[in-house]
Amino acid sequence: MRDKEQTYKQIIETAFSMFSEKGFDQTSMANIAAEVGITKPAVYYYFKSKDDLIKGLFDIIAKEIQSITSIDLKEMNDTDLRTILYSLGKKAISLQKQNLQFNQLFNQYLLLAARDSYYSEKITEIQQKFFNTFYDLFKHAVKMKAIKDENILIKSQLLGLVFDNITNFILTDTKLDFDLVWREAVDNTLRGIEL
Repeated sequence: MRDKEQTYKQIIETAFSMFSEKGFDQTSMANIAAEVGITKPAVYYYFKSKDDLIKGLFDIIAKEIQSITSIDLKEMNDTDLRTILYSLGKKAISLQKQNLQFNQLFNQYLLLAARDSYYSEKITEIQQKFFNTFYDLFKHAVKMKAIKDENILIKSQLLGLVFDNITNFILTDTKLDFDLVWREAVDNTLRGIEL
């Protein structure tokens, strides 16, 4: 007998793989069940519909994306801002470049967002969290007297835009030196405000 948690995990992993390769429309619950080695009704035990599975998978992915930009401000000292920003970008770029299935699947969700407000709103939340992360980091750096309080909202938004656009270009498999682009964006943003 299968463990329920293990079966759930297998369904999610299989859906991730199949949706990224074939898309939502070309993948059925029966395909997923066969790949996992369970019956179609067993998949419906975990997810009431294919839409429910697609939404559940998206919510997992959204949490993973948000964890990438999570920063513990309490651990930051006055010399860490540039290093933290470099590291944040490098980590996100590296993870996204390594997982091409993620890119393919997230493109499916971007298409879905054009016709479904749930996904559109969730993607907007993810983007807003990018902006909030950078702004919170900059405000904290001002409190620590690591940078001047000069246009930090705009500077943090600029980094948020660059960060989001780098991840978008990786999704399209554009060949650029994303690490170098990110470092240059960080350096230009901090120029003139570092103490």
